[in-house]
Amino acid sequence: MSTVSGDKPAAVPRPYAGPRWLLPSAVLKELDPDAEHPGRRPRRTARDWLVDFSCFAVAVFIGLVGADAVTSNPNVPDGLARLDQLIGAVACAAVWLRRRWPVGLAVASLPVGLVSDTAGGACIIALFTLTVHRPFRYVAWLGGANIALIPFYFWIRPDPELPYLAAVIIFVLLAAVVIASGMVVRSKRQLVMSFQDRARRAETEARLRAEQAQRLAREAIAREMHDVLAHRLTLLSVHAGALEFRPDAPQEEVARAAGVIRESAHEALQDLREIIGVLRAGDHDDTGRPQPTLAALDALVAESREAGMKVTLDTRVTDPATVPASIGRTAYRIAQEALTNARKHAPGAEVTVSVEGAPGEGLTVSVRNPAPEGEVTPVPGSGQGLIGLTERATLTGGRLEHGPQEGGGFAVRGWLPWT
Repeated sequence: MSTVSGDKPAAVPRPYAGPRWLLPSAVLKELDPDAEHPGRRPRRTARDWLVDFSCFAVAVFIGLVGADAVTSNPNVPDGLARLDQLIGAVACAAVWLRRRWPVGLAVASLPVGLVSDTAGGACIIALFTLTVHRPFRYVAWLGGANIALIPFYFWIRPDPELPYLAAVIIFVLLAAVVIASGMVVRSKRQLVMSFQDRARRAETEARLRAEQAQRLAREAIAREMHDVLAHRLTLLSVHAGALEFRPDAPQEEVARAAGVIRESAHEALQDLREIIGVLRAGDHDDTGRPQPTLAALDALVAESREAGMKVTLDTRVTDPATVPASIGRTAYRIAQEALTNARKHAPGAEVTVSVEGAPGEGLTVSVRNPAPEGEVTPVPGSGQGLIGLTERATLTGGRLEHGPQEGGGFAVRGWLPWT
């Protein structure tokens, strides 16, 4: 990500920095996806090993209880009891595969639970694992199948100590508790991951806001630099060009042009110092440095005339003292930019600046110049000034129009609200 020189790099969402061994590997993968190699199954954490061993121990304990019940059941033959224990042992060993294949283990537990009492604990662990690691649609189908097979199981293998209905109700409630417990665990995990996702989104939004603030600040600085310095530097360029292309000019004109260059350079440096001082002070408001108003328009025209321009100023403003500062400043900038462009692209042409308006009618600023005569020496410029002025006028609720005139020349006309 690119950064502005001098700015701090934009912050990126940080990976999980807490104790990793306390979290399940599935949650840790969501919180810190870059920690694992893509495409690989996440490795077990210390917590995973502890939980897996506990699940295996529970499955074995319930299996031993079931094996003892099968052995002491006079209705079960000895060979069938041994087969029951063998299936139960394989089911308990398969508990270690529950993280890799939770759906497959839950599907396999359906027929295994019907033929083996010893595998009861492993079947419960498989159902719980499925509920934790898979969406509810898997739980609805396989959990519903488990509950639906309970009456059939006790019908083919009745419990010698419990009535049929009591046994069915107890085991249906047990399956429901297992499913509910798994859903609670899954909900807690999803809540943790949603908090992490929300934190990442908040950091991303904060980063975007910071980047936008930097961009707006850069645009404001660029606009202010252009408004303040373009006028001065254009005077320097025009008069320096005149000295270059007219080395045989009279001594008085050379001295006059040199004086304008010196004065414009001094004023440009002074304006630059003021802007840099404002930026160092952290004051980005218009009140941070002296800003021109509509009353400064006469001085702007006089300065342009001293630089050799032919400028006619026509001011018809009712009660100029009541013009809002922001509106007057924008009107001044429009006239300043239009005069700068006329000086660059139509040197020697007579420029007409008209300002008229009244409270409730708005303030209109119009600058017109005819087409230049002869070949014009090109002066560097990108045309961004009029774009910035259009945006400035729009922000004040006004509008700015500019373009060539029908009879030749160029015109800039802006209307600003004055209530």
